[in-house]
Amino acid sequence: MKKFIFILFPFLLGYSACKKEVAPANTPADTTTVVKPTIAELARDYLYTAMNQYYLWYKLMPSVVKTDYKDPKSLLNAMEYKTLDRWSFTQTYDEYLAMSSGSFVGHGISMGLDAAKQVRIAEIYNKSPLYLKGVRRGWIVKKLNGKDLAAILIAKDSAAYANLIGPSTAGITNTFLFQTPAGKDSTIASTKAAFTLNTVIVQDTLHLKSGITGHLVFDQFITPSNQELQTAFSYFSQNNIKDLIVDLRYNGGGDLSVLTNMASYVAGASKAGSKFVTLTFNDKNTANNVSYSFNTVAAPINISRLIVITTRGTASASEDFINGLKPVITEVKTIGDTTNGKPVGMIGIAYKTNYMFWPISFSLVNSAGNGDFYKGIVPEKYVPDDITHDWNDRNESCLKEAIYYLEHGTVSAKRLSAGTNTSPHIFSEKSSKSNNAYIINK
Repeated sequence: MKKFIFILFPFLLGYSACKKEVAPANTPADTTTVVKPTIAELARDYLYTAMNQYYLWYKLMPSVVKTDYKDPKSLLNAMEYKTLDRWSFTQTYDEYLAMSSGSFVGHGISMGLDAAKQVRIAEIYNKSPLYLKGVRRGWIVKKLNGKDLAAILIAKDSAAYANLIGPSTAGITNTFLFQTPAGKDSTIASTKAAFTLNTVIVQDTLHLKSGITGHLVFDQFITPSNQELQTAFSYFSQNNIKDLIVDLRYNGGGDLSVLTNMASYVAGASKAGSKFVTLTFNDKNTANNVSYSFNTVAAPINISRLIVITTRGTASASEDFINGLKPVITEVKTIGDTTNGKPVGMIGIAYKTNYMFWPISFSLVNSAGNGDFYKGIVPEKYVPDDITHDWNDRNESCLKEAIYYLEHGTVSAKRLSAGTNTSPHIFSEKSSKSNNAYIINK
């Protein structure tokens, strides 16, 4: 597996980074002072150079004067080709390290509104403070710190939500009033803590009329996922699964090498070495164009049908998991909502140990040459995200429909049209921009 590891033009910064203040005419020349640029200004200039070299749509960028912007974040916002780019972002280097390692500080939850406008836990990590106190997906959150959350979520007021739950700082305590699945109220004080995310949320088998089916709920593609995926697919292989359901409804992407490993388990041993996806960079970087092939993995499975559960939050690497396997699996179907529509990826560009920049830098197609799904991957059937049930509850709407398809060879009769899906808006402690990353370190 090839990774691009380059130092990005460090020598270009030394001559253009300083600003001069010119002394008044009657002031002796030797009193002229040089004002050193801030770290943010140096990083801004570095990003400007990177965008002109690596940005996929560099020819379509707005014309800007970099010194009009105080930091790289505001410069990137000005330079983006907004017709297509919804994903490029900047972050601190510490945020990058936390993202790539799975480190996390918080309660470890995401919340959303059900059809009755009740706030529920949509996702929870198994090492999180609340999980360890028994909280699970589907629990109703009646109040947070004594306040009704429903109005905030109905208004999609991210600022009010962030203000109420507080920053991602260990030691901050929030008080939740839950209603359990048994209908009882439960008040739980939870203190935010640092922990490592589990990216395999669920791995189990379903004994269906059609045979033994693997069921994997997968959260994001990061380096620690490789060990979790090996464990999960070893379990599937030992159970001789016939079909596979992969739930990627909140998976916004991640590392290309992890994606390739996961796809290799699903494609099976016979596909090792054959083409998976092809990356195409802009015309300044054609030497970087490359195809990735399926790997030889420890426990490949042998299936003919793959069902993927999706939402609008299914993005980037998750979409290329679907698109990349379509030419090699007999049936690849999606259930849920249309995906995010991100057939492109980023390179990660570091400015020292201060910033990481993630400009869109390449497009991706599968081995059949298909990509460009900017409008998203449309599901076989629209099914709302059902946050009233836990992941492996067979009454959960998306899982129920996936099972129906495997047992009947078609979707159930009742259909929803595009645009009528009432999937909830999810409020997560994770950064949505970081979660949409599709990463090659540069």
